[in-house]
Amino acid sequence: MPRAKPVVVVTRKLPEVIETRMMELFDTRLNRNDKPMTQAELIEAVKQADVLVPTVTDRIDKAVLAEAGSTLKLIASFGTGVDHIDLATAQERGMVVTNTPGVLTEDTADMAMALILAVPRRLAEGERLMRSGEWTGWGPTTMLGHRIWGKRLGIIGMGRIGTAVARRARGFGLSIHYHNRHRVDADIEAELEAAYWESLGQMLAHVDIVSVNCPHTPATYHLLSARRLKLLRPHAYVVNTSRGEVIDENALAEMLKNHEIAGAGLDVYEHAPTINPKLLKLDNVVLLPHMSSATIEGRVDMGEKVIINIKTFADGHSPPDRVLEMMF
Repeated sequence: MPRAKPVVVVTRKLPEVIETRMMELFDTRLNRNDKPMTQAELIEAVKQADVLVPTVTDRIDKAVLAEAGSTLKLIASFGTGVDHIDLATAQERGMVVTNTPGVLTEDTADMAMALILAVPRRLAEGERLMRSGEWTGWGPTTMLGHRIWGKRLGIIGMGRIGTAVARRARGFGLSIHYHNRHRVDADIEAELEAAYWESLGQMLAHVDIVSVNCPHTPATYHLLSARRLKLLRPHAYVVNTSRGEVIDENALAEMLKNHEIAGAGLDVYEHAPTINPKLLKLDNVVLLPHMSSATIEGRVDMGEKVIINIKTFADGHSPPDRVLEMMF
């Protein structure tokens, strides 16, 4: 990359303080209207950029990367997940990919815990009842939900976020169970009094609430398939703040409709921004607009990581959050 200010193309509107700093440091092209770029606009962006700053709404696929100019050497993604980027093609073309790990851990864990509380206690249903004007007052059998104290929480993906969810859940009296590619360190297991399940199916059959906290990869696509969802007991709840593709959404909707499981709290969707119409008709589902990481502090922290990755790379060094090598 030349020593002059690199041309940085940003695909979505970022916090003002981050955009201002980017304008100071780099030759930055901003997306002022914040509309997601079309594929044609993304192709135009990669033709002119030294650095592309995409978000999870941008499909940086093979067709887009095939049109990239010779100067595009860094894709500094604004976000933790990188499943929207064709990593293999980026690697073939000599591009470095970075992300923003760690800064969204606590915010996402907060939202997972909020959904773990909201679904069994029917918070969204209660709020809708109040706004409807149909509430007639307290009654001994009105709006009964289920307590979570003493229940079993099964965490799928015991990374940073899964561990943070477990720490919160312990404070609410939940016992911790988890399934992960690898067993976590013994000291973490001891701290959380967590039980490891090598078999995901066996864990699902024994827990009361499931929290999905693993990334979307080819290996985790429909990890919660129709077959595995059938292993859950009728009183179980599913919470997903990770990626919608991890769950067979249509199978989940059918089971919720038929009361084969008790409820779900979803912040992500398999075909976002399109929502499965079956889910929209159900009262036993809390639906959120992909807002687990939506805090001002988190977005600013993400932007600062993007800037550090770009600045480090522009200075001729390996950026701290390089992800390409670890994905292969």
